[in-house]
Amino acid sequence: MKGHYDPTPTGALQRRYENSLRFLRSAVPPPASVLDLGPPNPLAHLMVREGYSVSNTSGDLDLDLAAIAGSDADVATAFEILEHLVAPFNVLRAIPCTRLVATVPLRLWFSKAYRNRSDEWDRHFHEFEDWQFDWLLEKSGWQIVRREKWTSPILRVGFRPLLRLFAKRYYAIEAVRLTSSDE
Repeated sequence: MKGHYDPTPTGALQRRYENSLRFLRSAVPPPASVLDLGPPNPLAHLMVREGYSVSNTSGDLDLDLAAIAGSDADVATAFEILEHLVAPFNVLRAIPCTRLVATVPLRLWFSKAYRNRSDEWDRHFHEFEDWQFDWLLEKSGWQIVRREKWTSPILRVGFRPLLRLFAKRYYAIEAVRLTSSDE
């Protein structure tokens, strides 16, 4: 894997990564080969530490699906990337793997869509509700076999941090590819 990251996150990020890794391990234990959608990142480095063989994609997946097409990985992962894409349907359809593990942040009634004004990539084009993400997966040829939600508490004082103690912020799914006769 290219890139250098500090693979020791702290706080809410650490809890998110731990939940994602636990969910992945229960779906496909290591060693397994993983097609991780998106560029190399700290969570992908943690997957390698866990014993997974990880290949990341590169480029803009909305415009170029070539990085996905040739994979023979055991599982595809999409940890908080699909909300950044204009057309996640096309990406989900192009995944050649038969198993998918993905997480998305859920739309929260007390929070607007995330947007980093100084970084073109670091913003959410989609903020899903669970039913919307389920529908997207179904329409793109996936059947959900397991789902889980978790909170994302942060150690700050205020109304929003209080709500984050109770509001389920992240949605994880394990899905299998439907064969053409199943669709």
